[in-house]
Amino acid sequence: MQAFRAAIEAHDLDAAEALLAEDVVFTSPVVFKPYHGKAITSAILRGVARVFEDFRYTREIGEADGRDHALLFTARVGDREISGCDILHLDESGRIDELTVMVRPLSGAQALQAAMGAQFERIAQEAQEAQARSGG
Repeated sequence: MQAFRAAIEAHDLDAAEALLAEDVVFTSPVVFKPYHGKAITSAILRGVARVFEDFRYTREIGEADGRDHALLFTARVGDREISGCDILHLDESGRIDELTVMVRPLSGAQALQAAMGAQFERIAQEAQEAQARSGG
C-alpha cells in the first residue's frame, strides 16, 4: 500500500495513523498476543520509529487495487541488522484492519524485543492518551 509506505518513509506517523481502521489488529513479531485498536497500534508504530535505525522499504508486493499487501524492509536495532515484512490487509473502506510484522534473524528479533520492551511504559502512556483524545 503506497500511502502507508510513503507515510512511514517520510516519518509522518500522523499520516500512517490516519490509514488505520479503528479496530485494527496489530500482530507483533516478538509478542504472542495480538494488539487490538488504533490507539495501541499507533503507539507501537511510534515506538518502532524510535528504535529502528536506517529503516527503508526495499520491495512492495501486492496488486495496486488489492486488499493484501506486503512491504519488505531492512533496518538496524543497535548493532543488529534486521530484514522484515509488514503484511497489511485493508478493510472495505481502504483502511488497514490488519498489520502483521515479521522479522529475521532471531538475533535481530531479540534486539527488537529488548528495545521495544524498554519503550513499553511510553507506548502504554501514548496509547492511553490517544484513547482519551478519541473519546474511547
